[in-house]
Amino acid sequence: MRVLIVSDSHGRNVYLNKAIEEAGKFDLFLHLGDLEGSEDFIEAFVECPIEMVSGNNDYFSDIPREKMIEVEGYKIFMTHGNRYGVHAGVTQLREVGIEKGADIILFGHTHHPYIEEEDVILINPGSITHPRQEDRIPTYAIMEIGEHGQLDINIHRVKS
Repeated sequence: MRVLIVSDSHGRNVYLNKAIEEAGKFDLFLHLGDLEGSEDFIEAFVECPIEMVSGNNDYFSDIPREKMIEVEGYKIFMTHGNRYGVHAGVTQLREVGIEKGADIILFGHTHHPYIEEEDVILINPGSITHPRQEDRIPTYAIMEIGEHGQLDINIHRVKS
């Protein structure tokens, strides 16, 4: 199973569209908040199941703030991350995810790509629109789950 993971599109979909095209075939699409209207674009162009959570800029959105999903036997906790102080670190988010029984924790908000694989896996795909890492290239993540449950997680930079 191939999962495309994005965050922080902020209603600007040029790079989101490029990421969808570049990712090739994927089986599940996950957006980690700050969509700001991107949900309509996603629903129109993504041809697989979609899961989304809202972010701190998704005012008046009916999209849930957090979600627990199961994918190929992995329990995945999805959140934007702003409610867990992720700008200061992932300690609180990790603890909450573990309490919820998550194997994988997905978050956004910082606009910095991040992967940590310790007692639980934490993934931040970075921002698809307003990246803050040094090279300022929009990023997304692809998580592949093999037939025996093996994980392969990579951050990808959108090609210009």
